[in-house]
Amino acid sequence: MTQLILIRHGETLWNTERRMQGQLDSPLTERGLWQAQQLGIRLKKQYFTTLYSSDLPRAARTAEQIAVVTGHNILTDERLRERHFGVFEGMTQKEMQACDPESYERFMSRDPQYAVPGGESPAAFFVRCRAALEELAQRHADETIAIVTHGLVLDSAYRAATGLALDAQRPVPLVNASLNWFAFDGSSWSAGAWGDAEHLGPDGVTIFGDRRI
Repeated sequence: MTQLILIRHGETLWNTERRMQGQLDSPLTERGLWQAQQLGIRLKKQYFTTLYSSDLPRAARTAEQIAVVTGHNILTDERLRERHFGVFEGMTQKEMQACDPESYERFMSRDPQYAVPGGESPAAFFVRCRAALEELAQRHADETIAIVTHGLVLDSAYRAATGLALDAQRPVPLVNASLNWFAFDGSSWSAGAWGDAEHLGPDGVTIFGDRRI
């Protein structure tokens, strides 16, 4: 049984502007950097053997703030990147709708097989994430590992563990700089605590209302 602590990166500028980040990037905000530092303090008290990170800068910067406190080396893996949203990356929802109304409508329909032009479909992304996480879990059998990644990678792990369909709306939020616990026994997933942001206190959590992807 491998324990995986999946961590969403700290708040970014595009998070606050409600822009689709995907595999483009925007810097951590001042608050996001503080969130990452609080993660380091929290994880100093948590035993784990290995620290992985997506290679996208917002995740890598978050991981750096953890590593400087815990002393772990950071192993980057491009398979842990956010879903690619093609031509919609960098846009707000209004801009996406104005840019390509037909693609926007199909995107919002949650069709698991539909890929925005230049991007990944939900189904292809889920396969990528699950394969990457299971390979890391098998590599570190019977260990606890920490992985700094992105919101929809967490979403994929949640769906793998709960059986939630790809076209169903997720009932739980994606919380920046939160700890999300999963276990993999070599064949199946199970979920533990979700969205644990105790280290951020009541005023340090990034909340974007009821917005869901």
